[in-house]
Amino acid sequence: MSQKILKIIAFFVIGMVGGIFADQIFWPYIIERPLFYEYRLEKSPVYVTERKEITVQENTALTQAIDKVEKTVIGVKTITKTGEILEGSGLIVTSDGLMITLAELVPKGSQFSFFSEGKQFAYQILKRDLENNLALVKIEGANLPSLGFADLGKLKLGERVFLVGAFPLGGWTVNEGIVKKIDINLITTNVSEEITLKGSPLFNISGEVLGINTLDPKGEIITISVDLVKKFIGM
Repeated sequence: MSQKILKIIAFFVIGMVGGIFADQIFWPYIIERPLFYEYRLEKSPVYVTERKEITVQENTALTQAIDKVEKTVIGVKTITKTGEILEGSGLIVTSDGLMITLAELVPKGSQFSFFSEGKQFAYQILKRDLENNLALVKIEGANLPSLGFADLGKLKLGERVFLVGAFPLGGWTVNEGIVKKIDINLITTNVSEEITLKGSPLFNISGEVLGINTLDPKGEIITISVDLVKKFIGM
């Protein structure tokens, strides 16, 4: 009985050694011979792509950031002395109701309305900077949602950004793109939107404020930088 077991073990060891010899020595030697060279099997390189996973992660981060910021964006509706109706957005910057918007959306002598989720706020226009097109408004409220400001020095060309605009009677609209150009006071993106997005804030993917959006003479969105906004507010 023990001899049979020894024979089995011997066959197993011989087979294992033979397999290693064939795989590591004999087959590589044979396949490199001229007769067999054209039939050799090349090891194809394996490329592992993470593009799909990265895209999913970015989209998840974007939706989370939108959820974080949307309630800080206020709808603005103005009726001017001539009867013209202006619509746009503004951004709550402090929990006690300081709000920043464009000066062109709140011209003197007009009737103003500030809305969030269908609720209208009492307000006071604190100051306007016509040169830089900014206005500071105090809306009535406490414990209002507010956000942190981005560090403009860390903003990179090609960085993903998004804007959120509010409709005067409730609801929000979103668009996203990348940074194309960074100046001292202006940020240019590839985002294209309607005129009603004036005054909407621009955010980075972390939900930090990069600035307030307006339109250039060509009708394309540009952003008044957060540094200029903070200077105007006095922060």
